[in-house]
Amino acid sequence: MIRLVTAAASLMLLAACNAPETAESPAAEAPVPPATPAADPNALTAEGFGPLRIGMTRAEVEAALGPDSDPASVGGAEPETCDQWRPERAPDGLLVMIQDGVLTRISVAAPSTLKTDRGFGVGDPSVAIKAAYGARAVSEPHKYSPAPAEDIFVWASGGPATPHAYVQDAAARGVRYEIDSTGKVGIVHVGGPAIQMVEGCS
Repeated sequence: MIRLVTAAASLMLLAACNAPETAESPAAEAPVPPATPAADPNALTAEGFGPLRIGMTRAEVEAALGPDSDPASVGGAEPETCDQWRPERAPDGLLVMIQDGVLTRISVAAPSTLKTDRGFGVGDPSVAIKAAYGARAVSEPHKYSPAPAEDIFVWASGGPATPHAYVQDAAARGVRYEIDSTGKVGIVHVGGPAIQMVEGCS
């Protein structure tokens, strides 16, 4: 009897050893979220462009993109107080405004192809800008040209939500789309309260 039990156990053990291996079900992998597109480091934002940041000193601007590409051209009546110029290594169409030795505004005009972080630049229609920003886009009549020319302000911080309210807070940051007589962007200004200035340094 003991021999029969032992033999049966041996046969069962042998059968188990020769049984085909069952494939292990692969562990369920966690879904990989879609990659977020990297922000364009050269996009114009309320804080600056590329290596330039609003609030830099003139020396820091020159270290980043070079000195004035045309020192003979004066961008303001009192350049020691306010000057506007293009650094040597800046993209075409880009001007910086330096007030009391500090970068307060960056402006781009034709032939610039630079875009804001929302994808707008010279030549884009005002209707697309207003649609993209919604209530954040505050429109004001252009000082010199009739409609459809206008100024569209989008304040990232420190700005008003209503037209005709002049911002004086030096910490405020925003974008101004200057719309020309064709209803398209002629100039983009980014920076502090200086974006409200309509005649360069005046």
